[in-house]
Amino acid sequence: MNKLNTYIVKQIVVGFLLVSFSLMSIIWLSQSLRFVDLLTNKGLSFATFFELTSLLMPRIFTILSPISLFAAVLFVYNRMLSDRELVVMKAAGISPWDNAKPALYVGIFMAVANFFTLNNVIPAAENKFNELQWQVKNDVSHLMFRDGEFTTLQNGLTVFISSHETDGSIRGILINDERQPQNKSTIAAEMGRIVYTDKGPRIILVNGTRQEISQNGTQFSSVSFSRYSVDFGLKNNKSPKKEAGVREKSLSELLFAADNKELSPKDVNRHIVEGNKRFVTPLLNVLFALIGCTGLLIGNFNRRGQIKIVSFSVGAMIILQALDLAFTNLAYKHLGLLSLVYLNLLLPFIICLLLFKYYTPATFLRKKASHHIGGDNA
Repeated sequence: MNKLNTYIVKQIVVGFLLVSFSLMSIIWLSQSLRFVDLLTNKGLSFATFFELTSLLMPRIFTILSPISLFAAVLFVYNRMLSDRELVVMKAAGISPWDNAKPALYVGIFMAVANFFTLNNVIPAAENKFNELQWQVKNDVSHLMFRDGEFTTLQNGLTVFISSHETDGSIRGILINDERQPQNKSTIAAEMGRIVYTDKGPRIILVNGTRQEISQNGTQFSSVSFSRYSVDFGLKNNKSPKKEAGVREKSLSELLFAADNKELSPKDVNRHIVEGNKRFVTPLLNVLFALIGCTGLLIGNFNRRGQIKIVSFSVGAMIILQALDLAFTNLAYKHLGLLSLVYLNLLLPFIICLLLFKYYTPATFLRKKASHHIGGDNA
């Protein structure tokens, strides 16, 4: 790679990172709103909140990557054209195709990175996200009890916990039970653990005392125990874990979903289309990078700006993205239409290559000049 290509690649990479970071930050903020309630009202730690929302980013990155690369390529080449850098390169004998190679290099690199992300990072991240989300929704200990705070579970039952341990146990437990007015009790224990039963969650206490006072206040009793159980009186709403979705499955499981007799025909179509999308989606980086620079490189220079070319390139990108989504949805219903997804990728790529080969500014100017000469002779 020569110095000019290296220079252009650096410009594209910097622009790509800026656009990607900006878009992903906005989407991260919008996605995090789904979990704000867990953070503010359920006692979810910020570390868990950040981990939960960050696990969504790999999938979002693969969606935004082609669009971010397109924006970066379009901006860099338009700026270079406005600063006359591309004009000087053309005058020096550098062909438009040679100037397009840096965009293709970055597009190919991002395609490889996206392919790895789709087939390795996203399945692991989706699996971790579903596991963590299930734990957050069903872990009564961390959601209901905050360290160093009194928590009222229902009328007459208040629980205080000093700290949560890394092994899942809890320490410094104080329970005030006034659910039975005739026998109010206070329980203190050194440690314990939340367990789940068919009747709902309960807490197992170890090494503590139970103090009870009668309703009229005339009788008081205190009992020490080594092991004691307290029922929270809550229904067991613990949801079952979800089965692995298409994003969590490997490429081979998706492509050979027809061999899985447990899947319905609709699910088989979805699995196969998802498997093929793991090839198509990364290649959108190459296609959009090529579309972003084609018009600016083969078009004639205009001192007033390249608004028409830029608008045409943006419109082409939007149409191709919309067609990709439309053809994918059609392929879910009719698997035979999956070829349209590949055609939507291949046809624009071939058109761009043909434009670089046959439709260059030099040939366009020669045709225009010969037309004027022919008209003058006439």
